[in-house]
Amino acid sequence: MPQFTPEQMRRYDRHFSLSGVGFQGQLKLKNSKVLVVGAGGLGSPAILYLAAAGIGRLGIVDGDNVDLSNLQRQIVHSTKSVSKLKTSSANEAVASVNPDVEVVEHREFLNASNIAGILEDYDFIVEGSDNFAAKFLVNDACVMLKKPFSHAGMLRFEGQTFTYVPGSRCYRCLFREPPPSGSVPNCADAGILGMLPGILGSIQAAEAAKYLLGLGELLTDRLLIFDALSMRFREIKGKRDPSCPVCGQKPTITELKDYEVDRCET
Repeated sequence: MPQFTPEQMRRYDRHFSLSGVGFQGQLKLKNSKVLVVGAGGLGSPAILYLAAAGIGRLGIVDGDNVDLSNLQRQIVHSTKSVSKLKTSSANEAVASVNPDVEVVEHREFLNASNIAGILEDYDFIVEGSDNFAAKFLVNDACVMLKKPFSHAGMLRFEGQTFTYVPGSRCYRCLFREPPPSGSVPNCADAGILGMLPGILGSIQAAEAAKYLLGLGELLTDRLLIFDALSMRFREIKGKRDPSCPVCGQKPTITELKDYEVDRCET
C-alpha cells in the first residue's frame, strides 16, 4: 500500500523537493504525534502550520470557549466559532486545512492529576498556555517524562521562546517559581499586539518540525526574545543549572503540583 495518495503527493510537493525533508522526512511527520497546549494566540499558528505540514496526530488541550475578544489574535478561530469549545473550533479549522490530520481534542485544562496521562502518548509538546501555573506544570511534567517541548510567553509588544530537550536548560533553570498571584499584569489589562503570537507560535511550530525531522539547530539553551516595536531578536544563552529543583543534579521537585492560576488570555 502506498504511503501517500496522489493528492497527498501534490499537497506536500514543496516538502518532497526540500533537501533534508523529502519523502522520508514527510513520512516522519505523518507518523508523528504533537500536542499543542492551548488553542489561543500561540496555539493558533502552531496548530495551523503543523496541520498544513502533515503531522499525523495533533492533540489540542483547552477547556475554554471562544470569546469575541480572542479573535484579535487567535486566528485558528472565526466569528462563527464564538461560544464554541476552542478544541472543537480548532478541529474544524484543521479539517479545512488538511483533512488527513487526526485531531485529538482534550477538552479540559491541564492539572497535576491529568497531565502525565495526556502527555505520555505524544512525541513533542508545544506549550502555548495562558498562565504561569500551566507553564510550570508543563515544564515539570516534560522534564519528569523526558518529553521535548517548546515554550513561549508574551505580553504587550514582546515575547520569548525556547526549546527543551532532556539534558538542556528547562524553564525552572530560568525562572524558579511562578510569580505571586496578581504581581504580573495580564494581557487583558496590559494588552497584546495581535500579530505577536503569530510570530512566536510559528517559531514553535518550526521547532516541533525540526525536532521531528532531526534538522538544524534547536532553541535549546537559548532564550530567544523578540521585540515587535524595534523588530529585533536577541538571545540569552545558558546551560542547565545543576541546582535546578526539577532538572538539576539533586532535584527537590519530584512530584507534580498545581499552582494558583492567573490567566493571561493569550
